[in-house]
Amino acid sequence: MNLSEKKLVVKESMLPGAGKGLFTEEFIEKGLCIIEYKGTVTTWKNVDHDDGKNAYIFYVNRNHVTDAKNHLHELARYVNDAKGIKQVKGISNNAEYVVVKKRIFIYAIKNIPAGAEIFVGYGKGYWDTIRAYIKEASQRSIEATV
Repeated sequence: MNLSEKKLVVKESMLPGAGKGLFTEEFIEKGLCIIEYKGTVTTWKNVDHDDGKNAYIFYVNRNHVTDAKNHLHELARYVNDAKGIKQVKGISNNAEYVVVKKRIFIYAIKNIPAGAEIFVGYGKGYWDTIRAYIKEASQRSIEATV
């Protein structure tokens, strides 16, 4: 059984600096499929990496990548990772990605109360890339002021 997308809403995330987040208007039971992650399906070679700044790429395999960057209406793209750069005490991931026949779904791994934000782990590789990008941007900024 899937949650109706009509019961999901995008608003300001509870995580500082995260931008928007995805919230549920009704209770979600552990194990429920919340939503499918949709976007442009392409290959790793052809996806728009945007110089490492495209945070909406979901890699299934080198021949199957889903990019939600330009799909602002796709709600799953707004799900944040509670274990990212800026963490908030008491907030943890309550969902996980599940790939089924190259389709990407988000499932609840905990009961999620009505009004709560949905959080899913992006994985170590994602955060390693983001940290490297931040470090590189910081270096460029320092060099520009010298």
